Amino acid sequence: MKDDLKSFYVAVILSAFVVFGVNYFFPKQVVQTPVEEEVSVPVENTEQIVDNKETLPSFEDASEVKLKDERISIKNNVLTGSIRLKGARFDDLLLSKYKNTIDADSKPVELLSPAKTANSYYAEYGWLSSNKNLKLPNKETIWTVLGDRELTPTSPVTLLWDNGEGVKFIYNISLDDNYLFEIKQTIENNTNETITLIPYGILSRRISDIAKRGGIVHEGFTAILDNDLKEINYADMKKLDEPKNFDTTGGWISFSDKYWFSAFVFNDVYKSKVSLRKIGDDFFQTDFKGLSLQIQPGSASSIDSKFFAGAKEIKLLDKYSENIKKFDLAVDFGWYYFLTKPFFYILDFLYNFIGNMGWAILLFAALLRIFLFPIANKSYENMSKMKKIQPKLVILQELYKEDKMGLQRATMDLYKKEKINPASGCLPMFIQIPIFFSLYKVLNIAIEIRHAPFIGWIKDLSAPDPLTISVWSNVYIPSMLDIGIWPIIYGLTMYIQQKLNPAPANRDQARMFALMPIVFTIMFAHFAVGLVIYWTLSNVLSIIQQKLIMHRNGVK
Repeated sequence: MKDDLKSFYVAVILSAFVVFGVNYFFPKQVVQTPVEEEVSVPVENTEQIVDNKETLPSFEDASEVKLKDERISIKNNVLTGSIRLKGARFDDLLLSKYKNTIDADSKPVELLSPAKTANSYYAEYGWLSSNKNLKLPNKETIWTVLGDRELTPTSPVTLLWDNGEGVKFIYNISLDDNYLFEIKQTIENNTNETITLIPYGILSRRISDIAKRGGIVHEGFTAILDNDLKEINYADMKKLDEPKNFDTTGGWISFSDKYWFSAFVFNDVYKSKVSLRKIGDDFFQTDFKGLSLQIQPGSASSIDSKFFAGAKEIKLLDKYSENIKKFDLAVDFGWYYFLTKPFFYILDFLYNFIGNMGWAILLFAALLRIFLFPIANKSYENMSKMKKIQPKLVILQELYKEDKMGLQRATMDLYKKEKINPASGCLPMFIQIPIFFSLYKVLNIAIEIRHAPFIGWIKDLSAPDPLTISVWSNVYIPSMLDIGIWPIIYGLTMYIQQKLNPAPANRDQARMFALMPIVFTIMFAHFAVGLVIYWTLSNVLSIIQQKLIMHRNGVK
């Protein structure tokens, strides 16, 4: 009996490892490639203000900082913001399509914010040269606007800076209907000498809640370098002592959050040296340096770049992926990409058909149950037969109380006689594991499900059930035990389903199994309620199917 219990404990631990440990214990490996720096990309100052009295960093109000410098506005159907003319810096961007909360008066999500603010996050392009006497634009440079002063999909803007020594720098910036900027950088050489310049870009941001940013969805540095995905999360970035350097041809680099990201995009033949640096406790920078560009006297040269700043809309990223390799991998689809992405498209199709994501999830559960019906049916047939012979197994246990090997032989003989395969019940469970992971991922990564309402009190399917014990009671409840209505309903369906299955022969195992509905109820209380709703209906359909099979087999 002790050996049986020990085996059971090992099985439970291994199952928990499979369910929760994959993404943590087997992270994607990051390959570090040394880069020989000839001309260094500037490392941006954190630009924080220190209060000597409190010796703590303090930050300026973003709206006040924006008023200090001249700007050109940015506007399309999904973005509003501005570009600072000082340094030609992208440092003000709001995602007007998305709100911070589900409240009607909630403000739009702020993606980019100026330096010296609490959520400092900005991007800029520049030029390097080994000729220290050549005047180049930098973060203090004031650019001149030629023509339109508002950047829209129908009105690109042009910025000019003349170094006063015969070299002009011109930026032509355009914006599509969504989140992609195109920047054409042109250098006019009106001197009598050939000049050599190296393009660079800096993406800098402050992360104030690094310790909280973890879990099943990757957040941090995300890049496609030489056609390979590289990921370093924010917690690991905080541990950086030295810059991480990479070489790449084409691809893109980004800072990626759960639902938003910003990225420098290189064309397919563009060779770059990429770095990721920690430049302060909460300040980080990723940058690139391109190949040198020679401009002959009396001529001009140009390079094209792309900058993305916006939401991780899966269908939109797929569209961009036609021209930007693997751009859809900015979304963390996880190990089960082959299931997660199709699941999203099925849910999206059902949502467009029904008009409500909650009902789409329920319909998806029903369709999936129909698809798995033959496998589940065979499994439930075996379970019904096993439940029917339960009294015979009890008799065998009494007969072979002191003979463990004899009990195993007698049990197997009984299974053969009754034509029962005891292992067949494991197949649906193994099939459900990737389904669980994939649907869990979809409900956590798909911005299309963020703030999606259902019925009643469910206003956001991507968040836990808000109607918890603490809401309708005055008793203090630890957060772990703060359980919503839907998780409780799920726990009841799991309990009923468990009662329909044959009980474990070992009493200790039976007690452990009896606790499983309680454990899973507590665990599911902190999952996205959309997943709980899916699993609850799936359990209900399983109960109906199992009851019908038991009735057909004459099992009480």
